[in-house]
Amino acid sequence: MIRLENISWRAGAFDMRGICLEVPSRGYGVLMGRTGCGKTTLLEILCGLRPPLEGRVWVDGVDVSDLPPRQRGIGYLPQDIALFPTLSVRRQISFALDIRRRPEKEIRERVGQLADELGITHLLDRQPDRLSGGEKQRVALGRALAAEPKVLLLDEPLSALDEDVRGDMTSLLKRVQKDHAITVLHVTHSKAEALALADVILRLQPGGIEIEKTAA
Repeated sequence: MIRLENISWRAGAFDMRGICLEVPSRGYGVLMGRTGCGKTTLLEILCGLRPPLEGRVWVDGVDVSDLPPRQRGIGYLPQDIALFPTLSVRRQISFALDIRRRPEKEIRERVGQLADELGITHLLDRQPDRLSGGEKQRVALGRALAAEPKVLLLDEPLSALDEDVRGDMTSLLKRVQKDHAITVLHVTHSKAEALALADVILRLQPGGIEIEKTAA
């Protein structure tokens, strides 16, 4: 479960107040809204990259508002993907496990499992500059899933992909969400994408969050 309670944020002329948002456990939530309305800011508040001026953040029934990002049980795929330019695909995926000093055998098995699931086993020794856009997204998704998060945050993960790749990634995201029994919050501007993926569609408006769709 993801829940934001009365979140407020201010930066210069931008002011967002009293935002409440909820995605049920193991649900797929899609967050929409006009450019610049604060969607990415809410993701960054959720994963602990920005502290809100007011409000609380809940993940899986636990108030994580005062926890650092690595202790929140959240995987985050930013819009710019942000792969490490000097690390191989293998090291990209293992990064979160390396910094947690997990046993080498566990890391090796986890990387192999995710690479197989995401169809990137043949890419494990490549560098990011030798990957296509769709391959980079799969690698970034593997990196976000490596530490087995309870929640996955996706910031416009399909927006830079060609149409033929986008369909494959849409199917992959839905399958990953079900197979990992994970709660997802996905930001997009595409209504077609939202309808294909979402159990609940949330629209960020100046006055708060409007629910556009819930699962039957």
